[in-house]
Amino acid sequence: MTGIIFDIKEFALNDGAGIRTTVFFKGCPLRCAWCHNPEGLDPKPELYVKQNGCLKCGLCRRPCSHPECQPFGRCLHICPKNLVTVKGEKWEADDLANRLLKGSALLQSSGGGVTLSGGEPLLQADFACELLDLLGGKVHRAIETSGYATAETFQKVVKRCDFVYMDLKLADPEEHRKRTGVSNEKILANAAWLKESGIPHTFRTPLIPGIVDTPENLSAIAKIVGSDPWEQLPNNALAPAKYKSVGREWIL
Repeated sequence: MTGIIFDIKEFALNDGAGIRTTVFFKGCPLRCAWCHNPEGLDPKPELYVKQNGCLKCGLCRRPCSHPECQPFGRCLHICPKNLVTVKGEKWEADDLANRLLKGSALLQSSGGGVTLSGGEPLLQADFACELLDLLGGKVHRAIETSGYATAETFQKVVKRCDFVYMDLKLADPEEHRKRTGVSNEKILANAAWLKESGIPHTFRTPLIPGIVDTPENLSAIAKIVGSDPWEQLPNNALAPAKYKSVGREWIL
């Protein structure tokens, strides 16, 4: 089965225990106003042009004959500073598993493993399941997810994981829809199931100033979390710089 991945980060230290390799799945059903991975929103491969260091020479806009460049209207090979790339690469599950398992000895010796992130891995659930099955018994498997999926999809993926990080961003349904573009009904239902599942997990909340970090919202999330592990993550101030690279606008 084929999936689309926009990054593979080795030696990751913040995506689970130990040293990890984090696989970033392309595509997300949410549109959080503060998203720090805008290159992961669109499920399809897309042009990524780094702005810092661009010479404004225009070479990448000249017509070229490379087949791989034609869908993007830019030459991907001519930039003198290699600033023009595509985010989103097709992988067969077998090939990706083999790539990830090459470093399994180091990952295991550190108490680490592989983490699926995104974007949203649940958007490519069948591919994620096949990959997790191929990794099973060979390396520790974790997932970082918004939890936005049907109960069937959520459960079939997380049951294959050894650890789950699940976001709880906003407790109020209307505020959640306003800030992320979707209802939190499925998220809360999946969170309730996860709490009772016995699967090791931690809930996470990004502390977006004036939106997520309000006393009212954090108090409401605390009631949802109960006695389960809960991490409150600092805001990523570097996120806005990525938006122009994928032709999006930072709206906060």
